[in-house]
Formats: sequence, C-alpha cells, structure tokens
Amino acid sequence: MSQVAVILYGPPASGKDTITHELNRTDSRYAPFQRMKIGSGNTNGYRLANPERLANLHANDQVLYENQRYGNTYAVDRPHLDEMLQAGQTPIIHLGQLAGVRAVTQYPARWLTVLLWCSRQTTAERAVARGLADIDARLAAWDETLEDLKDANAPDFLVHLDTDTITPKCAAEMIHSWVTADYAVPIVRTAEPA
Repeated sequence: MSQVAVILYGPPASGKDTITHELNRTDSRYAPFQRMKIGSGNTNGYRLANPERLANLHANDQVLYENQRYGNTYAVDRPHLDEMLQAGQTPIIHLGQLAGVRAVTQYPARWLTVLLWCSRQTTAERAVARGLADIDARLAAWDETLEDLKDANAPDFLVHLDTDTITPKCAAEMIHSWVTADYAVPIVRTAEPA
C-alpha cells in the first residue's frame, strides 16, 4: 500500500471519522491525516498551529490546501504527508471542499478519492446524537457541500458511497479492496447526492 493515500470528501456527519476508524481496524497502516488547525474549538484530530507557522509553510510552498470554516483555518501540508508516506502509512485526509480535493491530489501519490454522502436530515440527526452545539453551522456546511458538488467532474471522485444505506464497516472493506487492488479503481456509485 506504499504511496497510496485516500481522500474522504463529504458533508458533516457523512461518516468520515467512523469510516477512518474502521479502515484502521482493517489495517493499521491506515492513519488519519491530522490537518493543521489555527483557531479554537475542537482540537481532537488536528495539529494545532499558530499563524506564524502557517505563514512559514506558505513561504516555503509547503501548503497543499488551506480553507476556513467554523471561524478557523485548516491546512493540508506537504511535510506531514511526506512523513506519513515515508513511514509506510496510508494517509486518510478528510475534506469538504472540491477545491481541496483537486489541490491535494496534485501531490505525487496514488489517490483514491471517495465521495461520502448522506442526507441533510441524517447530518442533523447525527449531529444531535453527538451532542454538537453548532447544528446550524453543520447544516450550512452540508448546503455548501451540495453547492460545491455542482462543479464536480467524473474524475474528481473514483468512488461514491451513500452512508445512509451502507454501514461504515462495509464502506471500509470496499475502500480497502480498492486501495489494495492491482488494477485501476472503477467508478462506483451507490447513490447520487440530491
């Protein structure tokens, strides 16, 4: 699995964290890519940084993608991706912007880009079940993701999985089979975003 990386793209609560956990249970080489975060709020799953550190990475052309959401700045940086691949890991990067998918896949690796989808109602229900206080912001992000997908092209996502109808374990098994395949990944659609 060397030099393979996975992008899980989707709206909030579409299953990115849960499927990442299942992938790691399937094979310990799967590891979540912890994006840099400049800001406040949830710190779990992020590498905290200050604006100076981010500016230094920009100055050295080491930022693959940067975005702002929920009042914070998030970045996918080349050095951390280098480290993970050199250690024999298969990074799993969570993204919610098509521009991010296109920017990050310019990095030289064999990419499996997966569109995870769930309904707006499912996002709301899962956010409530998790006890999240910012449900309106999560639903706004769902709306932004749907709008973002209007510009998607077939090559942007090799696999489409509807997490309203597929279990996280099944999704992880399917993703793992494509990552370890010796042939080109087929385009698979279990559902289209609506």
